[in-house]
Amino acid sequence: MTADRRTPMLRAVFAQAAMELRMVLRSPESLVVTLGIPLGILGFFSVVDVLPTAGRPAVEFLVPGALAISVAATGLVAVAIQTAFERKYGVLKRLGGTPLPRWGFLVAKGLATAAVLAVQTVLVVGLAVGALGWSPAGGGLIAPVAVLIGAVTFTALGLLMAGALRAEATLALSNALFLVLLVISGVAFDAGTLPDGLAAVGRALPVGALGEVLRVAFSGEGLATAPLAVVVGWGAAAIALATRTFRWEP
Repeated sequence: MTADRRTPMLRAVFAQAAMELRMVLRSPESLVVTLGIPLGILGFFSVVDVLPTAGRPAVEFLVPGALAISVAATGLVAVAIQTAFERKYGVLKRLGGTPLPRWGFLVAKGLATAAVLAVQTVLVVGLAVGALGWSPAGGGLIAPVAVLIGAVTFTALGLLMAGALRAEATLALSNALFLVLLVISGVAFDAGTLPDGLAAVGRALPVGALGEVLRVAFSGEGLATAPLAVVVGWGAAAIALATRTFRWEP
């Protein structure tokens, strides 16, 4: 009997995840942010070498940054905005009256996010290896784990905003934060060119820290524990706050 009850629940979760994924893929704005910006930065600035890259080949510097940008674009922007408007229009409240429990909805969000990130990672790595001649020295084990941890962190941050702020505020804030993170986190260009204080702030933020973890991993230098701890710390704080402040009603 236990298995019989679990099977419909799993089907409901996967059905909701498929719906969440379709909603992301049908949104041109989400596709521009989640796919267009990371791939555009990687492709253009690897060929047009105009940004400071700390003395490294442009593609070698940009691949970890593009992956970090992809994770932030999906969790911090796409998930946040989609969930915020679902709350505004009462979708989350109506889901509370369905057999799908609230934890099942969150799991479905996570599965859809993971699917988008898998596509992003394949496209970024495929572009870098296939068209730009990138060949990593390592990172085969560390990088996927780091991306997964980053996905949890940024999805938690996105849900924190979506559950605590109005939809319009979430839309504005998530996009503004994303742009600020691109500038000061050292993922698109060497943060060493920024003023010392601003560069330090960038390293303390999860995008910059995730980019550094990936950069060290792909260079074959092992695990950057301090930046990884920064990403984990942001994720733990976001999960704790979101658990206490997330509102399902408009």
